[in-house]
Amino acid sequence: VGAWPAKLKVIDVALHKFLTPEGERRVRAVAEDAEAGKRSITLVKVARAFAGFTLLDVTIKTGRTHQIRVHLTHEGHAIAGDEKYGDFALNKALARGDTVRGQRFDRMFLHARNLRFEHPASGEVIELSAPLPAECEALLQALAPARQAPGPDLATRTPS
Repeated sequence: VGAWPAKLKVIDVALHKFLTPEGERRVRAVAEDAEAGKRSITLVKVARAFAGFTLLDVTIKTGRTHQIRVHLTHEGHAIAGDEKYGDFALNKALARGDTVRGQRFDRMFLHARNLRFEHPASGEVIELSAPLPAECEALLQALAPARQAPGPDLATRTPS
């Protein structure tokens, strides 16, 4: 959510898993020297910019729980629809269709477009790909392209 500030960025921020008093598993960004944190590296590249939103291509170099979600939130750009780490007011407005030209969106905008890994037994490289789900594509179609001059950031607007 919002205008991502760079075409390419490396996020190298340690993550720490913990349980809330209610027993819910959560993850938070911690200082690099924090005893409980594990180094986590995420590469972020702008795919397409829109007014108030940015579609990102993300590559994880480490495989931590909720790594993408927590790293992007830590950078001030939560994933649209993320009910655990996201912008809760914006998520509600998106679900009601109050934010993007009446387009309702009530899921997290996180999608594994490409996966590549080595098969654990054979060592063969496995590559999988999947198109963007229809509801995500519909939201992108409803978004206005980013303007040349800075404009209002939908992430900071109060939903009506």
